Amino acid sequence: MSNNLLHRKICVLGVAGGSASGKTTIIKKVQEYFGNDIAVISHDNYYKAHDEMPFEERCKLNYDHPDSFESERMAEDVRKLLKGHSIEMPTYDYCNHNRSKETVCIAPRQVIIMEGILILENRELRDLMDIKIYVDTDADERLMRRIKRDMFERGRSIESILAQYSETVKPMHEEFVEPSKKYADIIIPRGGENAPGLDMLTTYLTKMLKAEPFEPTLGSYT
Repeated sequence: MSNNLLHRKICVLGVAGGSASGKTTIIKKVQEYFGNDIAVISHDNYYKAHDEMPFEERCKLNYDHPDSFESERMAEDVRKLLKGHSIEMPTYDYCNHNRSKETVCIAPRQVIIMEGILILENRELRDLMDIKIYVDTDADERLMRRIKRDMFERGRSIESILAQYSETVKPMHEEFVEPSKKYADIIIPRGGENAPGLDMLTTYLTKMLKAEPFEPTLGSYT
């Protein structure tokens, strides 16, 4: 760990919310505000690998259930960052519905952002966070955003998007994602369009970072 980072407060920000709720927009705004002091760890990158399955079978999996993620590895990676160690974050190939062979090196930063639809549902991940955010956006708006994203960025058909939404996305949102909102410290309605909410978040985060510096240890986050 560098001497500069050792004597600075490290803050872990969790950003949760439904699929296409605007989490990415919130994170980009925080990145614009704090610059290079941000490390982003996405829960989606920790989807379990299914190399043993053919593509057709992987397409049928429920990717919106908590058991679809290797959350314990994500938690361990965040602990490593808090102790000043770089990590090799896995990556996920949405087109092949499987974990990629490539990894991304993530170095410790003053602000660590954990993002994903189910990060507040998982207690181990939740306990690592200093600030817990839930981005709350209307279901119809989220569906329209998801259709645009999956068609243009992930090459999926409208039929497959709607089928996945009705079979897994919507019911899993109602069972796991929406109830996790109760753990949030701050709820931001309308996502990135909510300028006052974003201002409140950056102000609060700045205040936390100016708190008395400490050296992060594993024991502080377990």
